[in-house]
Amino acid sequence: MPDEQMAAAGSAPVPPGGAPSAPQAPPRALDPIDRSIMRLLQADGRASIRSVAEQVHVSRANAYARINRLIDDGVIRGFTARVNHERAGQGASAYITLKIVQNSWRTVREKLRELPGAAHIALVSGDFDVLFLVHTPDNRTLRELVLTRLQSIPEVLSTRTLLVFEETDLLDVGPIGGPAISEE
Repeated sequence: MPDEQMAAAGSAPVPPGGAPSAPQAPPRALDPIDRSIMRLLQADGRASIRSVAEQVHVSRANAYARINRLIDDGVIRGFTARVNHERAGQGASAYITLKIVQNSWRTVREKLRELPGAAHIALVSGDFDVLFLVHTPDNRTLRELVLTRLQSIPEVLSTRTLLVFEETDLLDVGPIGGPAISEE
């Protein structure tokens, strides 16, 4: 792998359920440098090894080894692009809460994954069971998704839609040591 380019080479693919199939060792404690590297890569997954090393004040070899260890340990699951959904033609976003039939989480999760615009699915505690984030081109498409697709899933007992009016991406970080980076 060239010294100047970050790549996901060597990272194991994550199965559809989101968790690796092989048993894993207990999580290793991350030090402040590891956490800074993670924040930098979350902000820019295309950052070069040299840039990461300079910003966290370690050698390129040390940065390279740390990144590979974070990948091998499953801390970093891959690299991706952060998308401005409005600019990408997905101007309507919503969090949808779902109440589901008890013990149907895995079935519901797989059905939700297949829906167009699905961005995030979480099993949660509280007044509802699932929190589902979607991005659609417009409110008409969102309405169709909720009323036709979601509510036709037999395991879904009820839904509530929360429209997103504005978002702030907390992954936009400043330089190391700036206010957006914390060593905690």
